[in-house]
Amino acid sequence: MTQLQSRPAAGREGINRRGSLEPRDPRSPRRSTAVALLLACATLITLDKTGGVLDPVRRVTGEVLGPAESAVSTVARPITSVPGWFHTRDGLKSRIADLQEQNAKLQEQVRTSDLDRNRLAEYDGLTRTAESIGYAVVPSRVIALGPAQSFHRTATIDAGSASGVRPDMTVVAAQGLVGRVLRVTSTTATVLLITDGDSTVGGRVGSSMKVGFVHGDSDLGDGGANQLELQLVDRSSIPRRGDTVVTWGSAKAAPYVSGVPIGQVTSAYASVRDSSTTAAIAPFVDFGALDLVGVVVPSGTSSDRAIIDADGRLKK
Repeated sequence: MTQLQSRPAAGREGINRRGSLEPRDPRSPRRSTAVALLLACATLITLDKTGGVLDPVRRVTGEVLGPAESAVSTVARPITSVPGWFHTRDGLKSRIADLQEQNAKLQEQVRTSDLDRNRLAEYDGLTRTAESIGYAVVPSRVIALGPAQSFHRTATIDAGSASGVRPDMTVVAAQGLVGRVLRVTSTTATVLLITDGDSTVGGRVGSSMKVGFVHGDSDLGDGGANQLELQLVDRSSIPRRGDTVVTWGSAKAAPYVSGVPIGQVTSAYASVRDSSTTAAIAPFVDFGALDLVGVVVPSGTSSDRAIIDADGRLKK
């Protein structure tokens, strides 16, 4: 029996190199299809170059696909921006920390600006005082106010024997006389203020050159805390209101050097009983706000701190 051989379906065969027919791979494109696609592409390119025929097509495509692209971009944006968000957040946190630190420094400067300004003014005033009295001074700060032993009004300063401070030295401020040194340690000293009731300072009225004694107020009430009294040696002399009173000085400039402003006459009255004249003196120094003071020392004194010399220069 003759065996029948089936023929490949039409359009599916091909001729091999030996001239025989063999089936064509269905996945391989036809040559005519490829030629048609090339011709179509060439035609579209030619039409686009010459007449802009495809512009309406592009416009319609954009109108159809544009909203879809926008929606996809809106949905995807939060996801794609996550890495950048973390980077930006870290940068903002660092920037906020820097700004907070700068703000704290500025606030501290604002809070201390008045103090720094006042201390600078006091230092400048202390320099002028050293120049005016012709003595060197050791700058120091008041670290305590209060009683010491049997004295009532005293101040403790942060300069002692290591700074060249000794007992019976004059203590001044930018405005005038503060008091005298009572006792010292290596790092501190106790100062008797001229407002104390046991304080006596030789004073001179500037306008008449009359001398007398300036006493502190023994009354510890607030009304007499900053009040001084001047009793003149010449009982017939009456100082005028507004006269300036300065120190007349002591032997060897201890405990008080001469020419230091004490205060100003506010009133004067005569005592008929003892034929004396007493003047009320308002001190130039505000004893309720003592801060920077200077201890008057001989020029050339060795000290563990800088000294303002008599010419106003700072010596190390």
